[in-house]
Amino acid sequence: MARKILLVEHHDEPRDDLASMFLPKLGFTLEYFRPFAGQSLPDVEEDTAGIIITGGAANVDEMNQYPHLREEARWIEYCLKKDIPALGLCLGAQLLAHVLGGPVAPHDDGAQEFGLYEIKATDDERQFVPDNFFAVQFHSRGFEVPKDAERLAAGDIFPNQAFRYGDHVLGTQFHPECTLAILRRWQALDAAPWRAPGVQAREDQDRLAASHLNNVEHWFEKLLGDFFTSRTDNAH
Repeated sequence: MARKILLVEHHDEPRDDLASMFLPKLGFTLEYFRPFAGQSLPDVEEDTAGIIITGGAANVDEMNQYPHLREEARWIEYCLKKDIPALGLCLGAQLLAHVLGGPVAPHDDGAQEFGLYEIKATDDERQFVPDNFFAVQFHSRGFEVPKDAERLAAGDIFPNQAFRYGDHVLGTQFHPECTLAILRRWQALDAAPWRAPGVQAREDQDRLAASHLNNVEHWFEKLLGDFFTSRTDNAH
């Protein structure tokens, strides 16, 4: 049975995100890897149900400054060739887009997203996200949807918020794994971009978090189950 999920990390934060908390409840074993700290990425074995590439402060257009991102991109390409389900979150989605040929770049007007922003499904029938869906964002770059991929969700500042490529590749520009505790840590960072265009005031973030984080949590837990258990059910 494919019961192992590999998580690629880009920071030293505690592992209290929703993916780390919820996937073990579905019976998955999680293994964490930190290329930014010099750790090598593993070979993918038969018991691998999928990979998750998390967010982080480095950017895809800064690979000369952060060479571990080049190693990650090569590893992601290797996993995709093996048809391993891959979920990318923020930087992770940008890395998936990059590997698939989608450019990643800053906003033309220098805008950033930091706070909770409305995400809208691009297909009313399939509805990747429900109506009135606000999720945490923290990024200064955005991705173009790769060729042959489907855009699933849109936003006002960065228009591309989610894409699917085939049945086993999914990227979200937003952070559905983010809890209130994580948002509080990000708000306290010296690097928090409070003065950047597009960024929400602290009081707006707090108000929106109180109204929407629970809804995002339930949505993300269902997505994790749907996305990774299909491979588990089909594995031998």
